[in-house]
Amino acid sequence: MPVFEAHIPAGRFSRQEKRALADALNRSLVEGLGIPEDDRFIVLSEHGEDELFLSPTFMDMKRDPASAMIITVLVGAHRPIEDKSKLVAAINRLVVEAVGVSPDDVFVALIPVPNENFSFGRGELQLADGKPRW
Repeated sequence: MPVFEAHIPAGRFSRQEKRALADALNRSLVEGLGIPEDDRFIVLSEHGEDELFLSPTFMDMKRDPASAMIITVLVGAHRPIEDKSKLVAAINRLVVEAVGVSPDDVFVALIPVPNENFSFGRGELQLADGKPRW
């Protein structure tokens, strides 16, 4: 049920690289959290140089403004820190492998959301019983 939104530099990635990025994000859920492969909800948004601002050096990073991205993930609030650490590590590793950016270029923000706040369609809250399925 995690939902990804990746804010990427406009024109930096080809169509194939965007697909590879989406696939890497999805794979990070499977590898990092054991989530089913078809739990795939990903939005890629391209931003011009006057719309995407990431400090090139904050936290001792060496970010390339032409490649750096912000990835936000809506993730179940029930997840312990160990799961979050595994997920962030998987996201970074798989994105770097998929599109050839530096590990410093991948900024990730996890946004915890109670499971009962997700609707997968039909106007229903499928996880409203509060029990994590995976």
